[in-house]
Amino acid sequence: MSLDICISLSDSDLKLFVDNIAQAQKKVDTVDAVSIVGAARSLLESTGDKQLPDFVATRLQHLDSMINMVEDAGFGLPDEDRENVLAALAYFASPDDAISDNVPVLGFLDDAIMIELCMRELQHEIEAYEDFRRWRDNEATRRGESKAGLMLNRVEWAEARRVEAIERMHRRRRESYAGGTWAPVLFKVR
Repeated sequence: MSLDICISLSDSDLKLFVDNIAQAQKKVDTVDAVSIVGAARSLLESTGDKQLPDFVATRLQHLDSMINMVEDAGFGLPDEDRENVLAALAYFASPDDAISDNVPVLGFLDDAIMIELCMRELQHEIEAYEDFRRWRDNEATRRGESKAGLMLNRVEWAEARRVEAIERMHRRRRESYAGGTWAPVLFKVR
């Protein structure tokens, strides 16, 4: 039997999380990106052997995506976007959680909520990165190469998506003239 529990965060509740992340960012201003990413990765590793509620476990998988996005040289996250993701990850580099991670069952709840808030803030970057990863994995399979050895980058991904869009446009045009070939009516193609 499952149980749905809906948690609504008011503006003042959200402000607490915003204030916590601001405090965490101040504390880690002197910490380099490698340490911030390392602390976030350490959080993931510390949860590996724990029985966590699905709500928390699912959010931790998204944390892994944010970490990979920052570290992935092929994706080449622009500096401003990289700084935004690092700012989100800074919360996990701070030893001061809203709820201590040692508290049974609830210890990672604040982390899960923070990840959810970060995911909403960085939704477009995360979606683009996940699309890039799927494309790169498919390219490796198509080429018969290992995923780790295939060095594809963001520019190649964008070009592949451009070509796909043009092919989709042409296919739709052909399909809209089922049974016949398309010929321009308003203009002449040489």
